[in-house]
Amino acid sequence: QVQLVESGGGLVQAGGSLRLSCAASGSVLRFVNMGWYRQAPGNQRELVAVVNDGGRTNYAESVKGRFTISRDNAKNTVNLQMNSLKPEDTAVYYCKVRIVPPARFWEEYDYWGQGTRVTVSS
Repeated sequence: QVQLVESGGGLVQAGGSLRLSCAASGSVLRFVNMGWYRQAPGNQRELVAVVNDGGRTNYAESVKGRFTISRDNAKNTVNLQMNSLKPEDTAVYYCKVRIVPPARFWEEYDYWGQGTRVTVSS
């Protein structure tokens, strides 16, 4: 029902910037929230930032003040602007969306992208 296309990952030096983008299909669906998670080798997947359909955002403490999440409802896109990148930001970043089916408003489903790799060198 939902397909996610991620882009923007790459290699950058410490202190640099990257912008991640995730485009979701299924415009007829209600996207309750959209966000980004990341996972480094040997670590658990962790929340980076999310934004809900009301515009409310939530960030991991480690990225507050450096990352900014935004969404474009007309394009069903969520973006993550990453500034002042650090080596510890190196990870695979995954886009995730949560939807509510129109006929089953009491149900929620999560969909994940394939991930895009971010590498920050020192």
